[in-house]
Amino acid sequence: MPDDTPPSTTSSAASAAEWRPRSSPVLIALSVMLGTFMEVLDTSVANVALPHIAGSLSATPEQATWVLTSYLISNAIVLPVTAWLSAVFGRKRFLLTCIVIFTLASAACGAANSLGMLIFARVLQGVGGGALQPIAQAILLESFSPARRGRAMAAYSMGVIVAPSSAPPSGAGSPTATRGAGSSTSICRWASSRS
Repeated sequence: MPDDTPPSTTSSAASAAEWRPRSSPVLIALSVMLGTFMEVLDTSVANVALPHIAGSLSATPEQATWVLTSYLISNAIVLPVTAWLSAVFGRKRFLLTCIVIFTLASAACGAANSLGMLIFARVLQGVGGGALQPIAQAILLESFSPARRGRAMAAYSMGVIVAPSSAPPSGAGSPTATRGAGSSTSICRWASSRS
């Protein structure tokens, strides 16, 4: 019996199996890795700078620990609902929104002049940063072919591994980073140099 399938259907099925993103997968990997790198770096910077934060905001070490705890709690709340939020709002739109929230909250951390304001900004930062890693991994998996996914995830993991070791040399423990979250961003350095 001859094949009754029209050639156009067969070619469209083959092209659907070989789907490729419109942009370069390497560029996509670098973009999502950068967001995750900043999120992990920020967590590490806050850990390193905690004594300076406590001293500059006249807080006890126990009170200053809320700077870390508030971020981790909001991060843990957002993490499990990331897939649902991505489905509702779209993965790309949700990723960009999280990056904007994280960036604005980082600026608010740098401008914080009280412990309460810093803790509030860290809660917002955790909301924005909590979804960055799972969304980045999902985007990587859909951007690379199954044969190249292992290499893509390995390259992504290198960014996550390098970020915590970049925090101390970035200036978090220096006397100039004693105000706000002590973040290594230029916003926080600007805020610390104003006083």
